[in-house]
Amino acid sequence: MRSYFVKHALMNIRKNLTVHILSLGTIVASLVILGAFLLLFGNLNNWLQRWGSALSMSIYLKDGISDYRRDKVDSFIRGLPGAEIKRFISKKEAMDDLRAALGDEAGFLKRLSHNPLPASYEVVFESKDRHEVNPDKIKAELEKLDGVEDVQYGREWLRKLEGLLDIVRLIGFIIGGLLCLCVVFIVSNTIKLTIYSRKDEIEILKLVGATDWFVKLPLLLEGMIQGVLGGVLALLTLFLGYLILSTKDLYFIGPTPLHFVFLPTGYLVLILILSTAMGVIGSFIAIGRFFDVS
Repeated sequence: MRSYFVKHALMNIRKNLTVHILSLGTIVASLVILGAFLLLFGNLNNWLQRWGSALSMSIYLKDGISDYRRDKVDSFIRGLPGAEIKRFISKKEAMDDLRAALGDEAGFLKRLSHNPLPASYEVVFESKDRHEVNPDKIKAELEKLDGVEDVQYGREWLRKLEGLLDIVRLIGFIIGGLLCLCVVFIVSNTIKLTIYSRKDEIEILKLVGATDWFVKLPLLLEGMIQGVLGGVLALLTLFLGYLILSTKDLYFIGPTPLHFVFLPTGYLVLILILSTAMGVIGSFIAIGRFFDVS
C-alpha cells in the first residue's frame, strides 16, 4: 500500500513536471539564500571569536629614538603575557609599504623633504580567554614608555562588528521567515494545480468509495518529495560554494584570516527538516483550502 502512494505521487509529479521543476527551483533558491546566510554568519562569528582572542596592536615610536630606548621598548613588549612581535617596521620599510600600497599614485612622495612615517611594532596577543588581555591597560602602559609616540589596537572594531552582527542576525531571521513563507506558498500553489489537473480522477475515486486520506496522501507525499529534493539540492549548491571559498584566506581587519568551514551537522539536519516540513505544510494548506472530498 505504501509503495502505491509513493508511486502515485511520483506519477503525479511526472504528469506536471514543468510546474514541479519551477516549484523545486524556487525552493532550492530560497533554501540556498537561507543556507548561505547561516554559512556566512557562522563563519563570521567564529572569526570574531578567534580575532577576539588574538588582539593586535600597532606601537609607533618617536622619531630619533635611540637604540637603547628602542631595546627597552622591545624588551617590555616581549615581557607582556601572550605578546608576540609579528614585525618591526622601520621608517624606510614603512615608506616602502606606503609606496607599494599607492602604486602609480606614489609619485608625490618623491617631493617629501623627509620621511614623516614612524617606525613601529606589529604585536599580537594570543589568549584563549579574550578577557585575560586588557588592551586599555596595556595601551596605557606602553604609552608611558620613553620613546613610544602612540599605540593603536583593533578591539574597538571588534565591538562594533559584534553589534553589527547582532543586527545582521535579526535581519537574517526576518528574511529566513519570509523565504519559508514563500516556499510554503509556492508548494501550496503547485499542489493546487495538481489537484485541478486530477479533478475528474479524484471524483471517480470518491464515487468508487476511496477514503479522504487515500486521495489526499499522494498529494501530501508530492509536497514532501519536493521539500526533500529542494533541501538536498540546496545543500549540494552550498557545498560547491563552500569548496570555492575554502581555497582562499580572506582578511577583513586584524591578523586573523577568515577560514571557511562548512555548516555543522546540526544545521544540515535543520535545513532538511525545514525543507521537508515546508513541503508538507504547503500541501496541507492546498488540501485544506481547495480540496473538497466530502
